[in-house]
Amino acid sequence: MRGQDSNDNINESKILHYIKESPGSHLRRIKNDLGLSMGTIQYHLRKLEKEQKITSSRNGLHKCFFLTGIFGDNEKDIIKYFNQDTPRKIILFIVQQGQPTQTDIAQELGITSPTISWNLNRLASSKIIREIKDGRYKRYTLDPNIDPLVITKLLKSYYPSLWNKWSDKLAEIYLSLSFDAENKEKN
Repeated sequence: MRGQDSNDNINESKILHYIKESPGSHLRRIKNDLGLSMGTIQYHLRKLEKEQKITSSRNGLHKCFFLTGIFGDNEKDIIKYFNQDTPRKIILFIVQQGQPTQTDIAQELGITSPTISWNLNRLASSKIIREIKDGRYKRYTLDPNIDPLVITKLLKSYYPSLWNKWSDKLAEIYLSLSFDAENKEKN
């Protein structure tokens, strides 16, 4: 029995460490990456949640896991969408372009308009982006409650390969935004 307790502690530690390093991961991803059985993962996730060491949040059909007390709700939502290829590309394109239309996004990403529309609706309902009417067009921007610096922090901390790719682009964007803000203050 003592060996079983030792294995449980090792597995629990592995799962906790994994969630710390890969916040927003869902059950199957944790199972596949750690190579543990589904039952073992489910048991420990329930136990860790009951002990309030982790929290979970739904993203469609997936239940995503986070360490308790680390992320706010907006940050959890951003992470959940950053773990998905298409929503992540959409968010980063909106950050880069400012206020693109659905057509701009579809053309840039090479994804069909219905797929873009479906993802934009999900991102808007999660209050990550906002739709702005511009004549007969709809434009998309980050929701005013989302601080672009939060996106930068999350990219840098949890998505280092994306951060390396985007850091130069983001630096240019932030310099442009700060220049625009300075000009508004002067006028």
